[in-house]
Amino acid sequence: MAQKLWDKGKTTNEEIVRFTVGKDRELDVFLAKHDVLGSMAHVSMLESIGLIDKSELPVLLKEMKSIYHQAADGQFVIEDGVEDVHSQVELMLTRKLGDMGKKIHSGRSRNDQVLLDMKLYAREQIQDLAEMCGDLFKVLVAQSEKYKNVLMPGYTHLQIAMPSSFGLWFGAYAESLVDDMELLLAAWHITNRNPLGSAAGYGNSFPLNRQMTTDLLGFDSMDYNVIYAQMGRGKMEKTVAFALAGIAATIGKLAFDACMFTCQNFGFMKLPDECTTGSSIMPHKKNPDVFELTRAKCNQIQSVPQQIMMIISNLPCGYFRDLQQVKEIFIPAIEELKGCIKMTTYIMDKVKINEHILDDPKYDPIFSVEEVNRLARNGMPFRDAYRKVGIDIEQGNFTPDKNIHHTHEGSIGNLCNDRIVALMNQKMDAFQFDKVQTAIRDLLNKA
Repeated sequence: MAQKLWDKGKTTNEEIVRFTVGKDRELDVFLAKHDVLGSMAHVSMLESIGLIDKSELPVLLKEMKSIYHQAADGQFVIEDGVEDVHSQVELMLTRKLGDMGKKIHSGRSRNDQVLLDMKLYAREQIQDLAEMCGDLFKVLVAQSEKYKNVLMPGYTHLQIAMPSSFGLWFGAYAESLVDDMELLLAAWHITNRNPLGSAAGYGNSFPLNRQMTTDLLGFDSMDYNVIYAQMGRGKMEKTVAFALAGIAATIGKLAFDACMFTCQNFGFMKLPDECTTGSSIMPHKKNPDVFELTRAKCNQIQSVPQQIMMIISNLPCGYFRDLQQVKEIFIPAIEELKGCIKMTTYIMDKVKINEHILDDPKYDPIFSVEEVNRLARNGMPFRDAYRKVGIDIEQGNFTPDKNIHHTHEGSIGNLCNDRIVALMNQKMDAFQFDKVQTAIRDLLNKA
């Protein structure tokens, strides 16, 4: 039998039902354990204001905890004919507990329920992403230190330019992730506010204790104004999507470099054989498909903020069903990005570096600036030194000195990796994930 929380005994055309439900039944599985957590906090609050009997609360919490573990273990299913996760959870409770299960929706709407679910889901995903980026960061810093003395050509306009090093290259992407964590931290702060109690966007006549649910769920604060809480749907996802796009930009650029550097014309690095694919016709091929797909996926992810904006930008305040479409963009984007980070971390840890790139004389001109600076230090005006070295190169008279000595902060000889690590640690500590985990653990232990 169909289960709809809004059912009033009227029949709705099945084509209309299928169209309006969209992919909710598929995507709501990702929200199931969060929906249950929200309900556990909500019924605890309802008991505190007398809308649920004291004797009923432990029974409800125990059954909800059982459903939570089903969801956490991947066993939660939205049955045929059931519209969404909210309907499924309430149906399961009602089957087990009868009328008691019908009380859990008092004082809330599906509007603030899905708002809460999405925030709890996004909050968990932000923690996963931050920790995964932290793992990638550690690999990049370790490789930067390992290969800090291995020189490679740096490029401008894809023309050989100046000496670089693998220490610089790996470290650059590590530091890029630090700034990406700054954006993710901002998204965390916007996400970590409680919308529960805003109901359909205009509050409720029950004397709800919104601070109680805020504390039980480990939020930093609530979204105070109930209209703004509803306006936050789509805005939160867009903000998180900008943070996703920042991480994707970093990883996409790294993937492009990896594709280019593993090409035989460059030969700067080599992927392990188990990380490549082959050709159906050319037996010699070892293709960097993982990085090509990563590049494409990261480009797609960078379009997600714009996709969300195109859905929400012309909506006035209040709830509109348009917002349902945001979920179909947002959840898959997070899953895609996590896959990209995982693959990049794995391969960057195993990549093999060519330590003799600059033995090839075609790279000799990248040391021209070193010679110009040497002449300038010895008293020759810079512009005269520049002209002299340029003429020597054109006439084939330039002999490079490959013993370079850069000392300033962030240069080949002074990578500042320790300071970059300190910055990353500072960002990670600011999330205060432990506070949230403690609140969730305490809520589950109430059952």
